[in-house]
Amino acid sequence: MSEEGKKPFVMDVRGIMSKIPHRYPLLLVDRILEFDAGKSAVGLKNVTINEPYFQGHFPSAPVMPGVLIVESMAQTAGVLVVHTMGAEGEGKLVYFMTIDNAKFRRPVVPGDSLYIHVEVLKSRGPVWKFKGEAKVDGQLCAEAEFSAMIVEPDSV
Repeated sequence: MSEEGKKPFVMDVRGIMSKIPHRYPLLLVDRILEFDAGKSAVGLKNVTINEPYFQGHFPSAPVMPGVLIVESMAQTAGVLVVHTMGAEGEGKLVYFMTIDNAKFRRPVVPGDSLYIHVEVLKSRGPVWKFKGEAKVDGQLCAEAEFSAMIVEPDSV
């Protein structure tokens, strides 16, 4: 058990891709490390210089774009929701509705292991609200609150 009392839970990238539709180059979670159904999850993104966005985002001083850090939070939340819903969540899509109070505290650079902590603040029907934090070496890099809606793929 981790220090927070949550059971370690490992879902590899194949498991993640079975839950959300994202694929390279926009799949921004490599592994789910902890999972507490309907409550929280911790994802991991290993940031490498091979990421396509580094070619154009400050090439002489590569920094992971903040919007992609928030997207990694959303993808971790998407896995949490779909996995929590079980069979009812299969094939569903999770769409952003809001992003609030986003703050960026320190740059994320190639070589960093980005730990993505997502907590459910509330859920009502198809709408879920989350708090996300992204950390490197225990230091807070970014945080945001966001909400998402769970939808059928053909309802958009």
